[in-house]
Amino acid sequence: MNLYMAAPMLTRQAIHSGEYLDHFESLPNLWTADRIESSFNETMKSRPAGTDGVWIFAYGSLMWNPMVNFDRRQVAKLHGWHRSFCLRMEIGRASPEIPGRMLALESGGHTHGVALKLSPSTMEEELRLIWIREMVLGSYKPTWAPVTLDDDTEAYAIAFVADTSREQYAPDSCVKTVAPLVARAKGKFGSNAEYLFKLHAALNECSVYDPYIDELAGEVQRIPRVLPDSCATSPVIETRRA
Repeated sequence: MNLYMAAPMLTRQAIHSGEYLDHFESLPNLWTADRIESSFNETMKSRPAGTDGVWIFAYGSLMWNPMVNFDRRQVAKLHGWHRSFCLRMEIGRASPEIPGRMLALESGGHTHGVALKLSPSTMEEELRLIWIREMVLGSYKPTWAPVTLDDDTEAYAIAFVADTSREQYAPDSCVKTVAPLVARAKGKFGSNAEYLFKLHAALNECSVYDPYIDELAGEVQRIPRVLPDSCATSPVIETRRA
């Protein structure tokens, strides 16, 4: 079985039923439903004037498993932020015994990903699903950031960037530091490496390039790791050059 098949996808039902939040209930830093709702309301109040609809910038698992309904999906370039595995992770795709790293955005540079435009009629419902999914530990800071769509249209999108004031933030996210952690961590939601390889594949499918992800995927591929019992092989990573 391919490593991509190691764990089931997160679903809307898992969030609606409370199953997703239940997975984190043992953690001391779990955000309450009221705190997540407050974060949502504060972000929507700061929505830039004159914005046409609401876009979400997908740069990680939202690229291959958006889970929400949307009207449009376009490859986009986010300005002012770059990908970084800079969040410590001990649950989900890791454990306290074998911690991993979670993807976020850090200030500087730019990032290619996918912009999802939500339907006005269901926007609030979809956004609340995203907020529960992303803000369960408060590791991110939802931020309105400028994007350029692949048709050269300029817009603002909500991007979940790293909250550097939180205890999960780890400033050293270089490939040398992160690769051994990602290569070996796994948990209820699958392996850390699976997440990275799915991201790498999603970027390739969109014909966009992130040298950090490309280098990290190649390095993790070379590190021996313990795979889930059902997995015999790992995907072959083909690194690309700019």
